Amino acid sequence: MRSSVLSTPMASIGVPTEIKADELRVALTPDAARELVIQGLEVRVQSGAGAGAGIHDDAFAKAGAKIVSRQEAWGAHLIVKVKEPQEEEFQFLRKDMVIFTYLHLAAYPKVGKALIAAGTTGVGYETVQMENGSLPLLAPMSEIAGRLAAQVGAHLLERPHGGSGVLIGGCTGVRPARVIVLGAGTVGWNAARLAAGMDAEVLLLDRSPERLRNLEARRKGRLMSVVSSRGLLERLIPTADLLIGAVLTPGGRAPTLVTEQMVKQMKLNSVIVDVAIDQGGCVETSRETTHTNPTMSIHGVQHYAVGNMPGAVPFTSTEALVSVTLPYILGIAGRGLEEAVTERPELVSGLNTVRGSVCHPGVAKALNIQLRHPMACLR
Repeated sequence: MRSSVLSTPMASIGVPTEIKADELRVALTPDAARELVIQGLEVRVQSGAGAGAGIHDDAFAKAGAKIVSRQEAWGAHLIVKVKEPQEEEFQFLRKDMVIFTYLHLAAYPKVGKALIAAGTTGVGYETVQMENGSLPLLAPMSEIAGRLAAQVGAHLLERPHGGSGVLIGGCTGVRPARVIVLGAGTVGWNAARLAAGMDAEVLLLDRSPERLRNLEARRKGRLMSVVSSRGLLERLIPTADLLIGAVLTPGGRAPTLVTEQMVKQMKLNSVIVDVAIDQGGCVETSRETTHTNPTMSIHGVQHYAVGNMPGAVPFTSTEALVSVTLPYILGIAGRGLEEAVTERPELVSGLNTVRGSVCHPGVAKALNIQLRHPMACLR
């Protein structure tokens, strides 16, 4: 029996206020809300949802959105968010609902189990994947997170912030910081490029020679690309002043590339920024932190592992996110999920859970739950 919430247009779109620690982004802008209203869709924005990003209720109201309570926002057919539902929001999950947000279920198995138990259809921004392997809804946040990683790392190297007192770019006659970046995807490339722009000595490591070759023409400053291996990591990591973890497994848990033993061999008061923490982290000693309490010292090494790094710049992040999600929101709400998936095949990989089933291989593996084909889940 087909479910109308998946096969027919959705009359209402809900935008709840984000409640994850220090999360100030919002899933729609007033301009985006206006586009949805013009298409005849009802947009419900929880009062105060955009305040952290500098967007006030009256701006949404002028765009035609309804300013509502939390319960009314969650009562919509399509829920658009920035971060995964938090435990106190599990009560709002329903079978006749589609939730479209960053889910990262491999790192947050409780969220996956809650979606499955409620029969909620969860579409993850981070697993929507084009035929060429690119991740269009993850890319803008990855770009921001990568740039922030270098910026934050430079800050944490300063002695008053617990670092070793090394200036990332050095100065005349004094060596710069050595920055090692693991992974040459969008996060890693942006982190490496910005660190090199600050005159650091940067080593960008990746297992793909082809990826590194493609980036070679864009390389500037003291930036070197190196094909990664376990032996190389063991030799290089102890030399790092700043280590940035930027690996990605779409839908799955990040591989542990840096062991606790490697961390023990790092310099005293050196810095690790583990951007992969929202997928479990690629450093064995990483534990998720918040913007309020962003670091912890383990084996004398500063660990920064904030799970929502782009939330530090909510205005920029909100604008960048909505610019790529809006066409998908229009498709899902305006034509129903089944038709939207047909028109935009990349949405198939975005299906994480559908009516109590797991439809993404990476999520199924991470949660140790039987996988169902996404199209079989929809029908």
